[in-house]
Amino acid sequence: MSDQLIRVLSHDKQIRASFAVTTELTKEICLLQQTDPTASVALGRLTTAAALMGSLLKGDQRLGLTIEGNGPLKKLQAETDAHGVVRATIKVPQCHLPPVDGHFDVSGAIGKAGFLHVTKDLGMKEPYQGMVQLITSEIAEDIAHYFSTSEQTPTSIALGVLLDRSAQVCASGGYFIQAMPDCDEKVLESLDNHLANLPPISSLIREGLAPIELAQQVLNDSHFKLQDSIDLEFKCNCSRRHVLAMLAGLPGEELEALSQRAEDTEITCEYCKTSYQFTPAELSHITQARNSAP
Repeated sequence: MSDQLIRVLSHDKQIRASFAVTTELTKEICLLQQTDPTASVALGRLTTAAALMGSLLKGDQRLGLTIEGNGPLKKLQAETDAHGVVRATIKVPQCHLPPVDGHFDVSGAIGKAGFLHVTKDLGMKEPYQGMVQLITSEIAEDIAHYFSTSEQTPTSIALGVLLDRSAQVCASGGYFIQAMPDCDEKVLESLDNHLANLPPISSLIREGLAPIELAQQVLNDSHFKLQDSIDLEFKCNCSRRHVLAMLAGLPGEELEALSQRAEDTEITCEYCKTSYQFTPAELSHITQARNSAP
């Protein structure tokens, strides 16, 4: 079964929510990034968070999440669009941290001090950029903190990743629940009490529950309407043309130095790991074209 995300709205229009199974998506990204177990869990959580937040996008809008901490993973990034296309990368994929109390030490791997950056390209002149300090470095709580402080929207989010005995991703996914304006406090209180007694979301996904079944479990059989269903997939938008544009934007002396090398210059995409080769002659041509431009 392919990974999928659904959006639902309660019949009384007080709660909106998204539910996603991201097992194959997370597995593919972690294999590309060559992550160790703790890094796989951390990157899987951020990947799922991006997919869930992407359910708020429309048309050609895009969203990016970046976590920068003082832990060994350094920096994690995930990007998505409104159509379920997701990609993610990690600066240091091997942190070699032992488990703590039987759980992967995600907060230790990310670091206790750092920031969550949210970037939204909404088709305006400039993208929206928000930033909050990390409060737990467990990712789900940090994103909920972002919504409560930056967007003043009460949000519950759960992110889970399970690994098998060979340290490969075997279950990944999550949910994202937000209160609509004028939501009754009793509705939120009842929902919070129910969520506190649920099994971990990753356990439900490992049991084979699809997103619609997750919604039924998490929303406690509350009446809701399915608004949308989106297939999720990993896809990178890098290309030789994009890399050429990046090279053309380098400082003149740096580009000149590359064009003077005897060997080709190799640029590897940090997301999909595709490598692009550029000869000294190609780089020299870029330099000449830029120098001759008015």
